[in-house]
Amino acid sequence: MMPTERFEFLGAEEQKLAARLDIPAGETRAYALFAHCFTGGKDILAASRIGQALAACGIAVLRFDFTGLGGSEGEFANTNFSSNLTDLIAAANYLRQAYRAPSLLIGHSLGGSAVLAAASKIPEVRGVVTIGAPSDPAHVKEQFRAHLDEIQSNGEAEVKLGGRPF
Repeated sequence: MMPTERFEFLGAEEQKLAARLDIPAGETRAYALFAHCFTGGKDILAASRIGQALAACGIAVLRFDFTGLGGSEGEFANTNFSSNLTDLIAAANYLRQAYRAPSLLIGHSLGGSAVLAAASKIPEVRGVVTIGAPSDPAHVKEQFRAHLDEIQSNGEAEVKLGGRPF
C-alpha cells in the first residue's frame, strides 16, 4: 500500500477542504486530481483504489471532499456545480503551489462533469478521465423528480441520494 498524506487546504470560499494525497513510493512522475461523485467523498472505495493504483505507477493523486461533504467545512445545502468547479480550481492551485500542477483530472459521476468543465481552466492538464459522468443535466434532475414541486415552492427539500438524506 502506497503512503497517503492527510491535510487541509483552503477552498475558493476560504473554507477548509479535507484532502488526501496518495504518494508514489518512488519518483513522482505526475500529479492527478480526483473529483468524487455528488454524494460521495474522497474516501469512497473507488477513489481510494484509483489513487493507490495510480500511485503504484508513479502518479500522485490528490482526492478531497467538496465543500460541505466528508471532512470539509461549509454547508452542502449552499453548494452547486459552480462551487464544485471552484473547489476543483482551488485544489489544482494548491497542488501547483505545494508540489506541481495536476496534468491529469479524474472524475466520477458528477465529478466527471466537473473535471470536464475545469480542464480548460487548468493549463497544465494533459488528460481527463471520466467514470460514469452524466452526459445530460437531465440525469441529475431526475434524481430529484419527486421533490421538484417542493424545491420550486420552498427553495429546498430533503432528498435521499445514495441512501443518505441531503
